[in-house]
Amino acid sequence: MLDLFTGNLDLWAEGLKNTVSLTVLGVVFGFFLAIPIAAARLSRFRILSRLAFTYVYLVRGAPLLVQIFLIYYGLGQFHKELKALGLWGFFRDAYNCGLTAFVLNSAAYQSEILRGGIQAVPTGVIEAGRALELKSLQIFRRIVLPITMGRMLPAFGNELVLLLKASALVSVITVRDVMGQARFIYAQSFDLSVYYIAALNYLLVVLLIEALWRRLEKRNLWLKHAGS
Repeated sequence: MLDLFTGNLDLWAEGLKNTVSLTVLGVVFGFFLAIPIAAARLSRFRILSRLAFTYVYLVRGAPLLVQIFLIYYGLGQFHKELKALGLWGFFRDAYNCGLTAFVLNSAAYQSEILRGGIQAVPTGVIEAGRALELKSLQIFRRIVLPITMGRMLPAFGNELVLLLKASALVSVITVRDVMGQARFIYAQSFDLSVYYIAALNYLLVVLLIEALWRRLEKRNLWLKHAGS
């Protein structure tokens, strides 16, 4: 088992880099996409709210693996149209297709986290912003969003961990993440120990995320205490 690890350090390092980058970029870009989706879900315009609800419902209701297949194989059927738009160079790469699926999937889940957090913000805080003659966008950006982020940190941490574990799915579209490298090395060695090494890689990253998130939550609690 040790030989499989030390003898393939470059492969494991590349796989870990791809896994971490897919997860982090998926959550970060997904967060920025989740903000307008959550705002649309809370909008008074029924059409906008319904469109956002439909998107969240469809994405959360379909397995991530299906979404990855639809993007990776489905978009390939429109390569002429994508070439005309200058997008084929991006979507022909399996890594980019996996990242797109992660962003769209994570955005749906994070938008629901944000929506719940926004609805939990006390109306008195919003009224105070209006009393200061702040515009609606300023109230959302300066007051509502920071409060929501502070309260939703544990939920965002869970989403990060869940997406990390789900990232193993991209190995089925030839992405060389941790699981993809494990499958490649297993095909060369036929030694099941490679999957123990892969599991340890995921476990170490999860432990790192949890340690980082505990520090963020403690800092958030300290800031709340200092501000009160």
